[in-house]
Amino acid sequence: MTSWRLCQFLYRAVPRTAAAPRSMYLISRPVYRAMSAGGIPTDEEQATGLERKTLEALKKGLDPYSILKPKSYAGTKEDPHIVPSINTKRLVGCICEEDNSAIIWFWVHEGPMHRCPSCGAHYKLVHHELPH
Repeated sequence: MTSWRLCQFLYRAVPRTAAAPRSMYLISRPVYRAMSAGGIPTDEEQATGLERKTLEALKKGLDPYSILKPKSYAGTKEDPHIVPSINTKRLVGCICEEDNSAIIWFWVHEGPMHRCPSCGAHYKLVHHELPH
């Protein structure tokens, strides 16, 4: 359609629109949603399933899926590093010195404390139950 024909079409359509009945132009009322009555729902209000269980556990001070940063331990015989595990053993990596790039890997088994073969830090495996 050429621009001249488009202008003619629009020019003819304008009087018809203005003469149309007013009921045709009535705008329906907006739909009210739950958000407008009570504000935006919080994460706790709209969470479901596993996310809801995790949020409820975090409110109680629990960390069921190890989301939070682990507590720091001295690594001594009196205060060993705690290693949570759902099995009877777990592979642990120890960075013996702060600026060391090598990781010393060893297994920690349930029961007695274990020591890192390089630096001598103590590790103890603790059974960890998942909430589901």
